[in-house]
Amino acid sequence: MWSVEELERALEALFFAAGRVVTRRELAKIFSEVEKSSLEEALEALKKRYQGRGVRLAEVAGGFRFETDPRFAPYIRRLKQGSPPKLSRAALETLAIIAYKQPVTKAEIEAIRGVDSAGAIKTLLEKGLIKISGRKDVPGRPLLYATTTKFLEVFGLKDLKDLPKLKELEDVFHD
Repeated sequence: MWSVEELERALEALFFAAGRVVTRRELAKIFSEVEKSSLEEALEALKKRYQGRGVRLAEVAGGFRFETDPRFAPYIRRLKQGSPPKLSRAALETLAIIAYKQPVTKAEIEAIRGVDSAGAIKTLLEKGLIKISGRKDVPGRPLLYATTTKFLEVFGLKDLKDLPKLKELEDVFHD
């Protein structure tokens, strides 16, 4: 059987090699012979081991991944020679509306923004930050848009409950 220390090392190797979020479901399949409580104990130990380091184990999008401390982003950007791809103001506004109002139609987005959002929606779909999540049950059956798991990963969110409350945002922008 696995000791917590050995399981911790195995998880460390797995997250390092994966280079992406590994879900709890995947971990349960990979370590099928390990009790859930032992797996959780090893995950917590690994999180603690990496606290205050340049790399940390983050819980995002329903799983875990290694990520760098944001304080070191400027140096990592220099290494990668350039800055990360940016979203236009229109795309960010559209993404924020979708994140907070989902599922939402194009017409509802445009009613909030006051301008056509087709281009921003197309961009967000291409980048995999949003998806078509169905059709609204009204005449014309317009498409509904929602955020994706990639959205959670990119913004480092565990789930949508981690989004800042709208009141918090109002306070920031009205001070």
